[in-house]
Amino acid sequence: MTKIWEDIKKMGFVPDTESVLHDLEEEVKEQMLRHHSEKLAIAFALTSTPENTTLRIMKNLRVCSDCHSAIKLISKLSGREIIVRDATRFHHFKDDFCSCRDYW
Repeated sequence: MTKIWEDIKKMGFVPDTESVLHDLEEEVKEQMLRHHSEKLAIAFALTSTPENTTLRIMKNLRVCSDCHSAIKLISKLSGREIIVRDATRFHHFKDDFCSCRDYW
C-alpha cells in the first residue's frame, strides 16, 4: 500500500485529514487513512489478481471522501476498473472517474 500511496500522491492526491475526527498530528491522521479497509482490500487485490481484471470490493459502511478520491486515482494508476459496493450504492471507478459523479 505504501507504493500505491506514494504514487497517487505524485499524481496530485491530497489526503482528506478533515475526516479523521481525533485530535492527532497530520502525519498520524494520514497513516490512519492509509489503512482503511477498502484501500487495503484494493492493494491486496492488485497484487493477487491478473492484470486487466476488474476488482470488486464490498463494504458494509459508506465509503469516506478520502477513500473515494484515492480509489479514483488508483483506478487510473492501475488501469483497472474498480467496483466498490458500499452501504448506499455501487461505485464504478475507471480512469479517475466514478459513476456516482462524486455524489454519494
